[in-house]
Amino acid sequence: MVASGTSRRERTRDLLLFLVACLLAGGSREVVAGCAGLVPSATDGAERPSRPITAEDLLALRDIGQPDGAMFGQPSPLAVSPDGRQAAFILTRADPDTNSYCRALVAISLDGPSNPRLLDPGGELITNVVTIRGLRIDSGFPAIVTPVWSPDGRRIAYLRREKGVSQVRQVDVDGGGGVTLTRSLADVVDLAWNSTGSHILFTTQPDLEAVRQKIAGEGRTGWLYDDRFVPTYGLRPQLSGPAQTVLSAVEPSSGKVRPATGSERGEFDARTRLRSSATPVAVAADGRRAWTERSTDRLFAPLKLMVDGPDGRAMACSSAACSGGFTGLWWTADGSELRFLRREGWANGMLGFYRWRPGQGEPERLMQTADVLLGCTPAGPRLLCTSENSVTPRHLALLDFATGQLSTRFDPNPEFRALRLGKVSRIAWRNNRGLEAWGDFVLPPGHDGRVRLPLIVVQYTSLGFLRGGTGDEYPVYPLAAQGFAVLSLHQPDFVAAFLPDIRTVDDVLRANTRDWAERRSLLSSLETGVDRAIATGVIDPQRIGLTGLSDGATTARFALINSNRFAAASISSCCLDPQTVAIYTGPAFARQMRASGFPPPGDDAPDFWAPFSLARNARTVDRPLLMQLADSEALIGLESFTALKEAGQPVELYIFPDERHVKWQPAHRLAIYRRNIDWFRFWLQDKVDPEPAKAEQYRRWRLMGGSRTGRAPD
Repeated sequence: MVASGTSRRERTRDLLLFLVACLLAGGSREVVAGCAGLVPSATDGAERPSRPITAEDLLALRDIGQPDGAMFGQPSPLAVSPDGRQAAFILTRADPDTNSYCRALVAISLDGPSNPRLLDPGGELITNVVTIRGLRIDSGFPAIVTPVWSPDGRRIAYLRREKGVSQVRQVDVDGGGGVTLTRSLADVVDLAWNSTGSHILFTTQPDLEAVRQKIAGEGRTGWLYDDRFVPTYGLRPQLSGPAQTVLSAVEPSSGKVRPATGSERGEFDARTRLRSSATPVAVAADGRRAWTERSTDRLFAPLKLMVDGPDGRAMACSSAACSGGFTGLWWTADGSELRFLRREGWANGMLGFYRWRPGQGEPERLMQTADVLLGCTPAGPRLLCTSENSVTPRHLALLDFATGQLSTRFDPNPEFRALRLGKVSRIAWRNNRGLEAWGDFVLPPGHDGRVRLPLIVVQYTSLGFLRGGTGDEYPVYPLAAQGFAVLSLHQPDFVAAFLPDIRTVDDVLRANTRDWAERRSLLSSLETGVDRAIATGVIDPQRIGLTGLSDGATTARFALINSNRFAAASISSCCLDPQTVAIYTGPAFARQMRASGFPPPGDDAPDFWAPFSLARNARTVDRPLLMQLADSEALIGLESFTALKEAGQPVELYIFPDERHVKWQPAHRLAIYRRNIDWFRFWLQDKVDPEPAKAEQYRRWRLMGGSRTGRAPD
C-alpha cells in the first residue's frame, strides 16, 4: 500500500510539474522583439517601388532548411500531415540588431490558398555538429530540424533549442499552443512519434557530459597532448565522437519520461535508417524497395538504380538515365511505378524528373530544370519540395507526379520581388583537364555595356539562389548593385574522380596533393571562367577581385601565388602553411596530411611549399588581401598573416568571436558583408563610404598603398 501511495504521489507530482511547465510555456507564444512579420502577410507580395538590393535585404531573407542550394543528400526540412493536406516546417530569419534568429514552427495548406499559420514562435538556432577525425566539431552551419506529425494529425513534435539545450517541443495544430516536454541536460538529437501516438520517442547523448567531466578531472593533473587536441580550437582536449545515443519516450499528456520499449526502438531505428541513408532509398506500401548503389568499388563510381524484382531478387535498371547523381526516389501509391530525381547535364547543373515502370521499358523524363529542388516529400499525388534558382530565393513548390509540372505553393519572401538584381546568365567551359565547369555571370542592374566593369569572383558552388557563395560571406547581388560584375563559380569535379583505383578518402587526398593536381585543376577552371567573362567585352581585366571560404579560400590563395590575374582578394579561411599543418591543427590532422603527401615536421621542403604556402611567398604576394576569420580558426591564419605583414604587404585581419568554420552570428554576417563590399569598392573602384564610423578603416587602407587603380579614392 505504501508503494502504491508513493507511486500515486509521484504521478500527481509529475502531472503538477507538467501543468506548471505548460503555463510557463504559454508565454513563449509572444513574438520575440524584432520578430514581428516573420510569417509574411497576404499584402507583402503587393506591388512595391523597385529599388536596388542591399546587404541588409540579403541577410533578412526568411529561410526553410539549410541556406545553401548545394546541400543535396540531407534530410527534408518539410513534414506533410498524415492526410496530405498540410505541411509544417521551421521558418528562420536572421536579426543582426539582436544578433539572434527569429524562428517559428509554421504550417501551410497544400490545397486551396496556402494560408500560412504561425503555430509556435521562439527557440534558438541549432547548428550542425559533425565528427571529423574522431572529434565532435560544431560546423556553425544550421542543422535541419524536421517537424513530425502525430499519427492522428492533431499535434506536431519538433526539436527546439532553449537556453543552449535542444528539447522536445509539442504543438497543437488547432492553436492550443506549444509545450516543452523535456528538461534534458543533454541535447535531444532526434525524435519521432510511436505508432500509436501515445509517446514521443527521442534520443540523447548523456555520455557527453560524463566525457566533459572526465576531461575536467584529467586537467587536475595535466592533459596528455594527444589526438584529442586541435590547438586552433583551444588548448584543451576536444570531445570525441560519435557519441552513444539513448532512446527514451515522453508521454505528452503527463510529461513523464521512460526508456523506450523494444518495439519502439525497432520503429525508431527503421525510420532513422531511411532518413540517414547515404544514398536515396524508397520503400513501397507493399514493402518493395528501390535503392541506389555504386556500380563498382571505386569511391566515385556512378550510382546505379536497383529495385526488388517480381521474384524478390534485385533488378538493375540498365538505361543511361538510371546512372548518375540520384537525389531522390519515390514509389507511386500503388507501387507500380517509380519516380526519381537525378542531377544531369553540363557539370550536373540540371535536375531531371523521371517516371519508370520497372521491367517495362526505358524511364521517361517528365521534366528538366536548372532550378534546385531539395527535401522533396510525398504529398498525395505530388512532391512538396524547396525550390530555388539563381534569381529566386528558396520557396515551396509542388511537383506533380503525373506530369512533372512545378507550381509555387508558398513564397516566404514576397517582398524580394521588388528588388533589382541585375542580369544573370550562365557561362560554361572546360578546364585544361577537360573537366566541365560553369558560372553564373551577374551584371549590375541597368548596365548598358558601354563601361567596363570590375569583376568579383565568388566561389565555389553556384547551385540555387545566389547569396554569397559557399559560406555566404560575399553578397553577390549587393556587390552587383554597387557596380561590380560578379562571376559565381561552380568548380569542376575532383581530379581524383577520374583516376583508377581511387577507393578511399586517403586515396583522394594523395591524388589531389600529388604535384598539386587538384589545385592546378581548380586554378585552370577559375582562369578559364574569368577569360569567358572578359570575352563578353564588359570586364576590365585589370580590376578582378577573388574571394573564398574553405576550399574556395585555398583556391584563392593558390591563385594569388601562381597567377597575376587578380588585383585584390578577400578570404574567410586561412591557411595551410608549414607550421600550421605540423602544429596548430593538432596531431591527427598533421598525420592525415603526411599520409596525403605533405612533408613531415622539420622537413623544410621548399619545392613542395613553393606553389602553395602563402607564408613562403609573402614577399611576392602583393595584392590587397582581407582576412575575416572565425576565432576557432584564426590561429592557423597567423603564420601567413604575420609573414605578409612583415613583408609590408597590404593585408588586414579581422577575428570574429565564438564563430565556427561557417559563421553563424547575424551581426557578424552583416559586418562581413559590408566590409567585403567596402574592401572591393576601395581597391577596385577607388570609392569610399562617407560614414564617419568608417574613417579609420579607410585611413589604414590608404596607408597600405591607397589605390590599385591609380586614382585617389573618392
